Amino acid sequence: MNAPSSSSSSSSPSSAVSPRLSRRRFLASSASAGLVVAFHIPFGSTAFAQGAASPEINAWVVVRPDDTVVIRIARSEMGQGSLTGLAQLVAEELECNWAKVTTEYPTPGQNLARNRAWGNFSTGGSRGIRESHDYVRKGGATARMMLVQAAADEWKVPASECRAANSLITHTPTGRTVTYGKVAVAAGKVTPPAEVTLKDPKDWKLVGKRLARLDTLDKVTGKQIYGADLKMPGLLNAAIKDCPVFGGKVKSFNAAAIEKRPGVKKVLAVGDSAVAVVADTWWRAKTALEALPIEWDYGPNVANSSATVAAMLKAGLDAPDAAIGNQNGDAKAALASAARKIEAVYSYPHQNHATMEPMNATARWTPERCEVWTPTQNGEAALAATSEAAGLPASKCEVYKIHLGGGFGRRGAVHDWVRQAVDIAKQMPGVPVKLLWSREEDMLHGRYHPVTQCKLQAGLDAQGNVTALHMRISGQSILAGVSPQSVRNGLDPVTFQGLNAPGPEASIGYSFPNLLVDHAMRNPSVPPGFWRGVNLNQNAVYLESFIDEIAFATKQDPLALRRKLMANHPKHLAVLNAVAERVKWNVPPPDVGGQKVYRGLAQTMGFGSYVAACAEVSVNNEGELKVHRIVAATDPGYAVNPQQIEAQVEGSFSYGLSAALFGECTQKDGRMEQDNFSTYPVVQMQHMPAVETIIVASGGFWGGVGEPTIAVAAPAVLNAVFAATGKRIRDLPLKNHSLKKA
Repeated sequence: MNAPSSSSSSSSPSSAVSPRLSRRRFLASSASAGLVVAFHIPFGSTAFAQGAASPEINAWVVVRPDDTVVIRIARSEMGQGSLTGLAQLVAEELECNWAKVTTEYPTPGQNLARNRAWGNFSTGGSRGIRESHDYVRKGGATARMMLVQAAADEWKVPASECRAANSLITHTPTGRTVTYGKVAVAAGKVTPPAEVTLKDPKDWKLVGKRLARLDTLDKVTGKQIYGADLKMPGLLNAAIKDCPVFGGKVKSFNAAAIEKRPGVKKVLAVGDSAVAVVADTWWRAKTALEALPIEWDYGPNVANSSATVAAMLKAGLDAPDAAIGNQNGDAKAALASAARKIEAVYSYPHQNHATMEPMNATARWTPERCEVWTPTQNGEAALAATSEAAGLPASKCEVYKIHLGGGFGRRGAVHDWVRQAVDIAKQMPGVPVKLLWSREEDMLHGRYHPVTQCKLQAGLDAQGNVTALHMRISGQSILAGVSPQSVRNGLDPVTFQGLNAPGPEASIGYSFPNLLVDHAMRNPSVPPGFWRGVNLNQNAVYLESFIDEIAFATKQDPLALRRKLMANHPKHLAVLNAVAERVKWNVPPPDVGGQKVYRGLAQTMGFGSYVAACAEVSVNNEGELKVHRIVAATDPGYAVNPQQIEAQVEGSFSYGLSAALFGECTQKDGRMEQDNFSTYPVVQMQHMPAVETIIVASGGFWGGVGEPTIAVAAPAVLNAVFAATGKRIRDLPLKNHSLKKA
């Protein structure tokens, strides 16, 4: 983290980059859907850290005299391990001593000033590694070649006679050696090579190894600073309350009623919908705010409820117009002539991100400069929000990124809390103010997982073969809420994750002679956002549960039917087969505690990776569900750090099971009803099954890890629940259903 400083400033941006950032400009790069802004990565030694103390080799690598290697990481660390994985990729090509590696974040202001030298800061869509592996490896390789060249120049020998390993450069013919730290200053002045050759994966020494995470020690010792912990001289604290009804505004508030309370410094309006109290401590700010009389103008959405939303979505299931996401053949005609039809309607609720650390930012504003310290998944988008709220060009703003206490998409595309913090600081010039949302504020003003319904229709021939599938999705578009310019002719491509035509991103794993997947967009007043796994979550529930319905209706084994439909999808099939082999699908699982155990399967492809899972559950006579074990297989192409992949898969099931078992946000009178973990529970240790991870790293491509596996948690459990009870659950969460046997 960069130390707070009012005197630090970035140099003027390149003429190729606008000095004022547009929020819209960076929304595409912050979208979890995998939208990308193209850029060129220069590896020159234009230094902002040049000097004898910490000479910069290039944008990615700083080598100190004691051989400490500082690797700069543009993506955000929020527990997923990208910081360590990206450092492994750079260090692999750098040939440095891993024991002496540390990391730091460059700032978005520095990135802007250096013509986006670090590329995309966005950390979402499981693309921290998969979309930056190439240029970060080139950054490491370039730095290595510059270090070797500097040593060769000192020895007056050809660089081709030198080799680098473990932060030591050796002149092979003579055996002379020099450490990286001793030639770092000279290396920073070397002209970067025009071309670099990356290692063949078979020669990797660090990538693919189970290396310990670089941030673990600070976290377990409490040294790690999160945004909520930040302190600086003269800091004041702010609590905020926004209108509880989406789209509502503040009508009036009586500041005089609380402004004389101990510690209260200011009571102020924030935008047209919120009120904040600034005090010497956050608790005093919060308690004063709770006592503040506020009159709200609830606006046009006060009558909205979950029931009105459900009715709106239901109408979309049979609407004549819909945007087509994937099709082949003529599904409607094939359904009309089918010997038999199977139909089901599923639904998926709004869900909250519920990050452990609520939204927060510290801001300091003057007429000349605005600085923000905040946990963010996209420093560039945070800088754009800061610039717009501050009324200053981006060159006069800076954002210092802090480790996130959870992100899950909430801290990516929308930076509403940053804008609020800057708005407050602007009304108190020169004073650093830390805005911390209460848990209730965080829960009531999220950017929620989109709500959808889905009607699935399958046509069968006389032999029970599937001849057609029509999936009609009705519901919310994330892009319509966060990036409306990305919606074309009513088509939000993110809606169809996991259902796309065969290709490298979120493709369907089955072949049908006739297929139609379409979307009737219906957007309620609840603001949507990218939520870990995004639309892959509900699409996997819909498709994988329905595949099981077809198997049951046609008296086929669920695995056998999938294998038949997946014949032309070898990578999808490979992870499914890996799971089936591990659990010994054809051998009944042993009883647990006298309870019979049942299994359910699910598979999908998203964020460039292929995943599958088998859940083993039991349901007792009282209808109590116990998920005993989940076996999951993932093929991300290349496995940078297997230990981190396993941790991510386990975390995925924790998050995915929370959604499947409990996750539901309901709306009443235009507002959310769930305002804390007492009303929005998450899985506890007693709910968590044993998780076994199978890494099927087939190579040849780079897929994501943090999000794909979440999507198979719910359908695998739902299919196992049906096997155990005969009850087909078509709407989540499971807490709303009785599994008690009749």
